[in-house]
Amino acid sequence: MTTRTIAAVAALLALVSGLQAQAQGFHGAPATASASRNPFAHKPQAIAAGAELYTSNCGACHGRNGRGTGNIPALAHGPAQSATDGELFWFITRGDEDNGMPSWKQLPEDDRWKIIAYVKSLAGAHPGAPPREAPSSAAAGQPAPPVSARAPEPNAPFTDYRFETPGRVRKITLRDLPEPYATQSAHNGPEVVARPRDAWPKAPAGFKVELYATGLDNPRTIRTAPNGDLFVAQSDAGLVRVFRGISSEGKPEQSGIFASGLHRPYGIAFYPPGKDPQWLYVGNEDEVVRFPYKPGEMKAGGAPQHIANLPDGSGHSTRDLQFSADGKKLFVGVGSRSNVDDPDTTPAEKHRADILEFNPDGSGLRVYAYGIRNAGGGLGIEPRTGQLWCSVNERDGLGDNLVPDYITHVQEGGFYGWPWWYMGGHQDPRHPGAHPELKEKVITPDVLLPAHNASLNFTFYQGKQFPAEYQGDIFAAEHGSWNKAVRVGYEVIRVPLHQSGHARGEYQEFLTGFVLDNGDVWGRPVGVAVAPDGSLMVTDDGSGSIWRVSYAGK
Repeated sequence: MTTRTIAAVAALLALVSGLQAQAQGFHGAPATASASRNPFAHKPQAIAAGAELYTSNCGACHGRNGRGTGNIPALAHGPAQSATDGELFWFITRGDEDNGMPSWKQLPEDDRWKIIAYVKSLAGAHPGAPPREAPSSAAAGQPAPPVSARAPEPNAPFTDYRFETPGRVRKITLRDLPEPYATQSAHNGPEVVARPRDAWPKAPAGFKVELYATGLDNPRTIRTAPNGDLFVAQSDAGLVRVFRGISSEGKPEQSGIFASGLHRPYGIAFYPPGKDPQWLYVGNEDEVVRFPYKPGEMKAGGAPQHIANLPDGSGHSTRDLQFSADGKKLFVGVGSRSNVDDPDTTPAEKHRADILEFNPDGSGLRVYAYGIRNAGGGLGIEPRTGQLWCSVNERDGLGDNLVPDYITHVQEGGFYGWPWWYMGGHQDPRHPGAHPELKEKVITPDVLLPAHNASLNFTFYQGKQFPAEYQGDIFAAEHGSWNKAVRVGYEVIRVPLHQSGHARGEYQEFLTGFVLDNGDVWGRPVGVAVAPDGSLMVTDDGSGSIWRVSYAGK
């Protein structure tokens, strides 16, 4: 090779290396971003100032202490902690409006660096430890958020927390959907507060609500084992806890840690289906694992076995699991990495925004249904028909009432629209002209819910305690909005299936009261399960509790 050829090859290799580094940077940050150094890194006074700036500018969406809210990722762990300070500075300066991240270039540079210093300081806290407290906005000298109670009443069939009432039936149809950008897209994440003494969940007449367990760190999915034990995934703490029995005081008779050392566990499934499972499967953020299990065990009988890899990285981290009724297939819900990034040009979206199907041993991966922005929060098998159902967090950024979240049965091979289309054959204006051949394939879900509800876990009621008309109905947890001017969700809803296994589009508000009159949030439902006595168990990661709803009426 000549000297000129060697130089050309070296230049080409350098260019390829640079392009690879740029492609792999945090949210596409160029390699040059990493060279920027934070002048305030590890300086206590700057970190304290950054905490105040974070609270007043970032906390409404990313949550207190960077723990995340709704669809907004946490900053205290995950990709934000792996990124360099320079990459974070580049991203918060540039923003990504399509994915819900505004540009913060209006903040002085020093303030942006101080926020990054604070965010990086959060990495030292153990996930299971009490969160590090950031100053309140009042302490930071910032004005209090506007009182949403002054907002006008929403037009039916849309609603918000002020009008959520146990027993109220609602139905949203395609005819009700507004045009994109009919209202401005909001950034209104909740600042979760301690539950006031007089605050309590509200249920329909005849139902009683009790506090079953409290003091839990990030309780998420809850599943009932065949023997009646309640298994709860605590994602931040990296463990699965088990509760047994209900005492005369309405508390657990026993509890213990079934498994720990997991990576943001969420989905829980027993295999094979039926009364005598031999394994307990867990959906971690990056893999499916299983533990040997015998009914009645409160501690795993062995180390976890790796079953299948799952897409990892930023974006939705929940991975719910369900086995088909015959036990031959394992379904895994995997949410998108982004809000509306085009999978055609974003390799990181591969096998995301899908429901994946595996054999129980992890082989045979295929996409069961696609275009489902995030079904990682809730999968279920309808007992009467054996049909797979899911609950979905749809995309943000198109206004207060677009795009509706939903609960639906899942058609094998079905396309549900994301990111190019949404229900009713509507094209997302951020992808004009993309994939016209898919317009007629978009499936309209069974039940449309208020946009930004953040619909998560659900269960089919098979207990004997509730009135007969509840038999077989869906109870679903709505974690609550961040992308809406006035909060919506923060409740448990009931979807009537009319003893047929089929929905007709309506839903009923069932358990409300997790938002205070001034808009502050103290509770956020996540998981729903039926206890052996027929009562309904609801996990709440806002107050770190499990609520028990029983029927006391005639």
